[in-house]
Amino acid sequence: MGIQGHRMRGEVSLQTVLLLFSGGLLVISLLAALAASYGHFRDYVSDQLAAHARDGATAAGLSLSNAIDGSDPVASASLVDAVYDSGNYLSVEYLGHDGEPVAVRSEPLRPSRAPEWFVALAELPLPVAEAEVVRGWSRLGKVRVVGHPGRAYDDLWQITLGLLAASLATGGAGLTILYLLLTRALRPLREVEAQARAIGQRDFRTRVQTRSTRELNRVSEAMNQMADDLGQLFEGQGKLIQHLRKVNNEDPVTGLASRAAFDQRVKVEVESEEKSAAGVLILVQLANFASFNAERSREEGDQLLRLMAGQIQQFVTRHPESIAGRRTGAEFAIFVPGASGADVGIWADELVQTLHGLYAEVASPLETRVHAGLAVALPGTGIRDVLAAADEALRQAQQKEHSCSLMPEQTPGNHHNVEVWRTIISQAIREDNLSLWVQPMVQGEGKGLLHYQVFSRINTDEGALKAGLFVPMAERLGMMPDIDRMLVERVLVHLGENPAESLAISLSGASIADDEFRGRLLGMLAGAGRDVERLWVGIPEIAIHHHRKEVGGLIRELFRRNVPVVVDRFGVGGVAFSYLRRLPLSAVRIDHSFVRDVDSHEENRFWLESVVGIAHSRGVKVYATGVETAAEYSVLCKLGIDGAMGYHLGRPFAADQ
Repeated sequence: MGIQGHRMRGEVSLQTVLLLFSGGLLVISLLAALAASYGHFRDYVSDQLAAHARDGATAAGLSLSNAIDGSDPVASASLVDAVYDSGNYLSVEYLGHDGEPVAVRSEPLRPSRAPEWFVALAELPLPVAEAEVVRGWSRLGKVRVVGHPGRAYDDLWQITLGLLAASLATGGAGLTILYLLLTRALRPLREVEAQARAIGQRDFRTRVQTRSTRELNRVSEAMNQMADDLGQLFEGQGKLIQHLRKVNNEDPVTGLASRAAFDQRVKVEVESEEKSAAGVLILVQLANFASFNAERSREEGDQLLRLMAGQIQQFVTRHPESIAGRRTGAEFAIFVPGASGADVGIWADELVQTLHGLYAEVASPLETRVHAGLAVALPGTGIRDVLAAADEALRQAQQKEHSCSLMPEQTPGNHHNVEVWRTIISQAIREDNLSLWVQPMVQGEGKGLLHYQVFSRINTDEGALKAGLFVPMAERLGMMPDIDRMLVERVLVHLGENPAESLAISLSGASIADDEFRGRLLGMLAGAGRDVERLWVGIPEIAIHHHRKEVGGLIRELFRRNVPVVVDRFGVGGVAFSYLRRLPLSAVRIDHSFVRDVDSHEENRFWLESVVGIAHSRGVKVYATGVETAAEYSVLCKLGIDGAMGYHLGRPFAADQ
């Protein structure tokens, strides 16, 4: 469906109604004035024409009675000719006492300058006047004069044109002034309408600035105040949820994930039937940190921990999908998914040396060492077993007298290193060996289908590799834009072939940050027509933080194309929730780590309840992922989640099945 507001069919604006009503009254008034003026001038012209005919008849009668011999036909004819030629008459007749004409001058009614239709419409009465011709007591006859209405029609036509022009000018000027007046007076109302529409879309930034009438000014002030109050309310809710997330999931000193949050996220990565993928766990510890705290101060100790955490965060940034947290004291943990033990061993050595250099510089002259223990986590491995293996490796490393990292040789490792992965992924891109798998997103107790979430797999000689295996390495190798391009192409083809389906995809942060990919994405969507309205585009929350400008521009372009956008892995990006107010989003997808064991995790349950409330107040839907038990789904339904997916609700299957 269209996301932007459109004027409904049959709606008429208030300005149009007022303009039609007031303009209609003005036009009716002008027409009435025109009709009255026309009637007045028509009567006036008719009276003038009749008076002219009477004067002519009287003059001719007197002349025939006194000046000349009315019984003389020749003299009478000369007089009739003189009267006819001196006036504007249609006919002049001198009739004898027996009614027979003695002298006659006449002509037919010639067409005047007035149009024939106007002559027929005006239809002036012909003015006929008569006068007796007498000599003494003897009646000789009578004179009959018929006035010529041609000039009267011309005069009436000119007068009518003048009246019509004046009426049109007056009406046009009046309607123009009325339009300008209504436009100016109702301008705040249009701004209020735009503000109300923005508030309906949960955008509280729009303000009404124009001043107008007293009543509209009061409405504008009330709307502005309401927008301010709602904006502050939403801001407060966002800060509250952000605070809850930090309290429950962040270490207060370093800003890294807390021990419980780290364990929960890694548990999802390695134990979840749906999510599980290989990775490497690194435990890092600063030696003699207790002595440093004792010699310096707790404040300096916290500063040192924050310095170490900054370097660890940079390590995580260089290795997408990695997770970092603080466990206890000066012990940190890092989980690197999708990487081989050999590769992570090299990276861990570099990290240890970097941390050792900083530690030695800050703690000098105290003896300093940094140790790290590594353990490979294979799919399905228990989190406790992985932590125990990494802890054992850390204890062995601590027996060394220098900073180092250690991975026991007996620890099983991933058989693919970086170069092998590069070859596998490059071949898949080159040969277009990408297949689509889908998993249903359902809602409510009835588990009605909302859409299908799309997962990509690459086909290799070893079989189909899940995204959880190759995506982390593709991120590190910079190959995700090509993979996401293939994914979008396949999905658009599938939507065109299956008009009843809706699909959701998840783009990587690396793809979104790539200018060329964004351009190609918008081009592909433009060529897909209205099929794109059935495509949900997922953007990871962490990308909103690291690529704010690019993400904001892309989301707005998708919004203009009626493509719904969902925030992926919501809650783990460490981003302030104010972006929910700034960006036109359709939904957020809660990360697995908040859903796992939500039926027994009170803090996550309370956090989810708060997120649902604030998201719904913004018109944003909330979806959950990684639902693996009936108890989890039951709790989510009670919290008001709009949709959920997971192995409990439906396993992935090939899209062409």
